[in-house]
Amino acid sequence: MSQLRIGMVGLGNIAQKAYLPILSLADSWVLSGGFSPNRQKAQKVCDSYRIPCFSRLDILAGQCDAVLVHSSTASHFQVITELLTLGVHVYVDKPLAETVQQAEQLIELAQRKNRVLMVGFNRRFAPLYRQLKQQMGPACSLRMDKHRINSVGPKDVGFTLLDDYLHVVDTALWLAGQPAKLVSGTLQTNAENQMLYGEHHFQCGKISVTTAMHRQAGSERESVQAVTDGSVYQIHNMSRWQREDAGGLLEVPMPSWQSILTQRGFDGAIRHFIDTVSHQTTAETSGEQAIYAQRMIERLLRER
Repeated sequence: MSQLRIGMVGLGNIAQKAYLPILSLADSWVLSGGFSPNRQKAQKVCDSYRIPCFSRLDILAGQCDAVLVHSSTASHFQVITELLTLGVHVYVDKPLAETVQQAEQLIELAQRKNRVLMVGFNRRFAPLYRQLKQQMGPACSLRMDKHRINSVGPKDVGFTLLDDYLHVVDTALWLAGQPAKLVSGTLQTNAENQMLYGEHHFQCGKISVTTAMHRQAGSERESVQAVTDGSVYQIHNMSRWQREDAGGLLEVPMPSWQSILTQRGFDGAIRHFIDTVSHQTTAETSGEQAIYAQRMIERLLRER
């Protein structure tokens, strides 16, 4: 398929900061237009990128081979159902849907329609995380932390787990590469049932995995540490790589030409989706892969 026609649903912050700057480059695809229920705001965004602004989702779908969905999580089930039913391939921001049951229905629909349904776990496409997964070899332990400066609330703990902590759990379990067993964990909340701190421990084969997030740590910090046979690896904010072994400490800086969107995996995720649709292959984060961590999140919330 040449010159894939790409559309976008939802034109808020994540679309403007992470996706439109890449899609507007129009390499082996054409950015065909966007849709948002807020027509006035959508028109301004579409005008700035010189793309059509559609008034209805079905009209947008009729002009596209594939659509990226960046609308609210609450809208995912309805929007994706309509797009798949109309025969369009779909990429959607995590999570796939508000509940695992809805996600399973969407996966079944995509299979029936023979359409790609990919969930945008961008960290799986971050170059340093992919490098770590390829190089670390047999590991004993892996820990991933993702902290926030001051992000308590306003939504409840369930929303925060699905909206943000899901990234941590998904990335850590993907790096470990084994089916995970939940061993223990804690969730600290305030009087309004808003998340303050979470830490959980999993066993993935022989690898002990820890995930942690503080919502008021005073630092926007993300780090991964893997202790393996012969080496200790550390990655900070997806941009700083360290490996320590008997020969000393090796630190490799990111290439000066590499953009933030590439470092954080957005560029890789988008191009993987486009390649998957173009060549009719299976996306790395489709189907059961897309909801494995979501099932775990629901369990963490249920058993806290």
